[in-house]
Amino acid sequence: MFNPVPISSRGFAFSQMPFGDRERLKSSQLLITSEGKSTMAVPPAYSDLGKAAKDIFSKGYGFGVVKLDLKTKSQSGVEFNTSGSSNTDTGKASGSLETKYKMKELGLSVNQKWNTDNTLGTEVTVEDQLAQGLKVGLDTSFVPNTGKKSGKLKTGYKRDYMNIGCDVDFEGPIIHASAVLGYEGWLAGYQMAFDTAKSKLAQNNFALGYRAGDFQLHTNVNDGTEFGGSIYQKVNDELETAVTLAWTAGSNNTRFGIAAKYKLDKDASLSAKVNNASLIGIGYTQSLRPGVKVTLSALIDGKNFNAGGHKVGMGFEVEA
Repeated sequence: MFNPVPISSRGFAFSQMPFGDRERLKSSQLLITSEGKSTMAVPPAYSDLGKAAKDIFSKGYGFGVVKLDLKTKSQSGVEFNTSGSSNTDTGKASGSLETKYKMKELGLSVNQKWNTDNTLGTEVTVEDQLAQGLKVGLDTSFVPNTGKKSGKLKTGYKRDYMNIGCDVDFEGPIIHASAVLGYEGWLAGYQMAFDTAKSKLAQNNFALGYRAGDFQLHTNVNDGTEFGGSIYQKVNDELETAVTLAWTAGSNNTRFGIAAKYKLDKDASLSAKVNNASLIGIGYTQSLRPGVKVTLSALIDGKNFNAGGHKVGMGFEVEA
């Protein structure tokens, strides 16, 4: 027998979900109108098409680096994200610091970044103020050592069935535009970049996809020469799988990969992937306590197993 969950309980349960699970839920759920009819939610941005499969291949690994991520939040609502890493091959260390502050009543957010390459970045965005679904932002960077400056004006508009974006990079200037339309699970997208200085198209990409529940299919064509596709399948609550395929016109170099993520229990997960170059990746993630997570990973060259050259990595994530 179906027992409805109170609205307040639903909100509490949603807020307690891990961030990644919340994002997947929001991207795949259907919105129910007051008439009881279902309509498709806002489709993802072009850069997020096929993201579920990409995450299975990329998250849970950190080959050749030792990395520490620290996330904290002050009482005033300012978020601090600190990251540091060391390359195990070269010994080179790098780090970054990011602060985020949001004024929800104004729809305003301010992000400031700094890294060990001495690059300073600031991004200011305003969302749902000029119009519902409209987001406008200014992203700037400055390198004190060289005096180099760059800036980008970002705009995005999203609503049911469509997600549109247009960015103007002042260095060039170059106009980046994209649009994704969605209907009954089908997704179609287009992405372009136009170099105004040379008056020519610098990028011309198409994508087509379909998603239904725990299944997602994505295909893309970049500049008419690069072809790719991916499939994501959530088999059950513990197992997620993904397949990716890519090739370039006029070349026999076809790239193929298979990946999977398996939840051993609520605190541990195991990831594995392999490609047609016989590179095997293995990752293990363990939550030591709430807010503390460690990741161990290894990349094995299957063709030269006895020759060495394999890579290992370790990562720590602390959130307080």
